[in-house]
Amino acid sequence: MSPIAPGKDPGQSPAGAATKAAPARPRQLSLAQLRAFAAVAEHLHFRDAASAIGMSQPALSGAVSALEEVLDVQLLERTTRKVLLSPAGERLAARARTVLDAVGELLEEADAARAPFTGVLRLGVIPTVAPYLLPTVLRLVHDAYPALDLQVHEEQTSSLLDGLAQGRLDLLLLAVPLGAPGVTELPLFDEDFVLVTPSDHWLAGRGDIPRAALRELDLLLLDEGHCLRDQALDICREAGRTTGMPVTTSAAGLSTLVQLVGGGMGVTLLPRTALRVETDRSEALATGYFADPAPSRRVALAMRAGAARQEEFEQFAEALRAAMRSLPVRILRG
Repeated sequence: MSPIAPGKDPGQSPAGAATKAAPARPRQLSLAQLRAFAAVAEHLHFRDAASAIGMSQPALSGAVSALEEVLDVQLLERTTRKVLLSPAGERLAARARTVLDAVGELLEEADAARAPFTGVLRLGVIPTVAPYLLPTVLRLVHDAYPALDLQVHEEQTSSLLDGLAQGRLDLLLLAVPLGAPGVTELPLFDEDFVLVTPSDHWLAGRGDIPRAALRELDLLLLDEGHCLRDQALDICREAGRTTGMPVTTSAAGLSTLVQLVGGGMGVTLLPRTALRVETDRSEALATGYFADPAPSRRVALAMRAGAARQEEFEQFAEALRAAMRSLPVRILRG
């Protein structure tokens, strides 16, 4: 064993050696301590403060003392007759109230998040659905879900799917199937396509049009990117229309397509929900219906698979099915 030098304390560090500081004690305060202090700061009376927050007076006093110890600051000046805030207590009382208010807002927001059909719902809708179904959707939200902040975004299918994947949108209303990974579809209804023709067309007003008639017609379609264009082309291919037959004219919206038909430039396919809005304005148009089984499309809500609001969205889909029973569609079961 090495000898101890004279005059040296065995526990003393060698000269010049750095002294290692003790780790700082973590400060841990509680909301109960803050509430107790805020109540005393407001009432300047322990009994009244304890009564205001439903705490016993000894527990209140202990909570304030514990807060003073944690903060290492004297918050109160206690006398036999009254309680006063120290200068530090004056400054920290406002801070304590701000913290408690923020916690209250956090709890209220959590309550709202747990409550269905409250807060913001960002709904994406395709252009060939929006003008014809949104009145029903908006009426349902207004009547049944007044606390729901519905925000509508009209975009083409590819853009809507990107928005859903990125979290920019919560729910989509569009034609399916999508074939998109990570997306859950909630089918609403099937609807038939009808043929819109000039009023003097040989198929005008017929109710038994064979699909084969589509092989030779001058068909007007929407621009590329619209799912309705792809659906119309699929119907034509199923009818035996050759891929080499050109589509010489296209339009950005159904209203323009219908005007082109009225001008005698060809015929087009419309979903039944769009028929009244788009054709009632002109006597130059006529409607023809296909023989059963008529070509059709399916419309659904779509959400992210495993969405936190899945149960809410499923309830919304069921409510929409009920609200759409008056439309010329075939409602599907959930």
